[in-house]
Amino acid sequence: MPYSSRRARVAAALGVNAIAIVPTAPVQQRNRDCDFPYRHDSYFYYLSGFTEPQAWLVLRTDASGKLHTSLFCQPKDLEREIWDGYRLGPEAAPAALGVDAAYSTDELDARLPQLMENTRLLSYPFATHPGLAARVEGWLGKVRARVRYGVVFPAQHLDLCSVLDEMRLLKDAHELAIIRRACQISAHAHKRAMQTCAAMLRDSREVREYHLEAELQHTFRQNGSQFAAYGNIVAAGGNACVLHYQAGNTAIQSGDLVLIDAGCELDGYASDITRTFPANGTFTTPQRAIYDLVLAAEEAGIAATRAGARFTDIHDATVRVITQGLLDLGLLDKNAGSLDEHIAQRSYFRFYMHRAGHWMGMDVHDCGDYVEPAEMGQTSVRKDALSGEDIINRPSRILQPGMVFTIEPGIYIRPADDVPEAYWNIGIRIEDDVVVTQEGCEILTRDVPVAADAIEALMRA
Repeated sequence: MPYSSRRARVAAALGVNAIAIVPTAPVQQRNRDCDFPYRHDSYFYYLSGFTEPQAWLVLRTDASGKLHTSLFCQPKDLEREIWDGYRLGPEAAPAALGVDAAYSTDELDARLPQLMENTRLLSYPFATHPGLAARVEGWLGKVRARVRYGVVFPAQHLDLCSVLDEMRLLKDAHELAIIRRACQISAHAHKRAMQTCAAMLRDSREVREYHLEAELQHTFRQNGSQFAAYGNIVAAGGNACVLHYQAGNTAIQSGDLVLIDAGCELDGYASDITRTFPANGTFTTPQRAIYDLVLAAEEAGIAATRAGARFTDIHDATVRVITQGLLDLGLLDKNAGSLDEHIAQRSYFRFYMHRAGHWMGMDVHDCGDYVEPAEMGQTSVRKDALSGEDIINRPSRILQPGMVFTIEPGIYIRPADDVPEAYWNIGIRIEDDVVVTQEGCEILTRDVPVAADAIEALMRA
């Protein structure tokens, strides 16, 4: 397993006489006597592979740079295990997780100040865990109180996220294998939802958004996924023009489009797929026109994805295709300027108001800087055409093999006096997950059809 090698990379980045503290996520109460389903902290899991709550990982390097790893976890408690489930416990943790030592969380406040003594650098995730900074300050206070006895205080503090975010941005073979499987499961769920929708309408049965959400959740769990990766979107008709709409109880009509943005989480890794399909299995002419335009934009984004390209190249490619298509369809005024002028004025923003994608990994909106680190100091200023605000531009991230992200252009058309009624309430987004390769990219989510003809054929089956 990759966890020990990841810890070694962190240690190398921190240098000698350093300490890093990584807590997992807390249990969150839902309501009286009920908790939300527990999900570990991604940074913690990335370095430990441990999924129990109330755990802490401590990495400490000595003067020679040698790494010493300590885990704090819940102690064995037979009574609590009857109610809450099996605990690994400190005694079994070193062998099971490959750490040097393990202790009960009951010892955390006593041992942490001791571990922090005689280090030059302290690192932990900044601004990610409410109350963590105050707790660290308490431990540091105990260290400072011993300075008079010759103890060295860790005067340098570093946001551990700055190290881990860069590591997590490039997925290794272990991670990619899990993501591929998560994408396969999610693709299967999307196909099932499409076919269920068409079948229920053919049988003259009522179909609502939550019926399709149930098909998604069933397929996720049936295939071994632990969770949905995020609040899945099932949006019928005009609901698809609400970007983060949650599946509700809206009845799906035969002529509606249905937008489903859904992905499962498998073994700590997300997938993220959006498909838009005709509820009855057949696109109308206006629906097909907008759909084909969004698909052409996505294909342009995919074609722009390769090692050495900039992350913004993908969005720019989708914007160019969508803007030209909106001009061709009469949704933008050809007399108001050229294609480049419309792009400069962001005329498309009314219909395409989000970016073309985001990093994906352990978190569906995964960590990682979108600015090229080596070029952070290079800035330029532009005036935003819509807000009039001055925007500071920095060079976009250069793509490298192993980066995983989504490509997801969309068009959302709300009713308006200057929009032909045939296009009202059409909301279409198409989203696939890709991993950058040296030659271009691997599309991870094409087990679910994306071409309009292929979607219609699937829904007839």
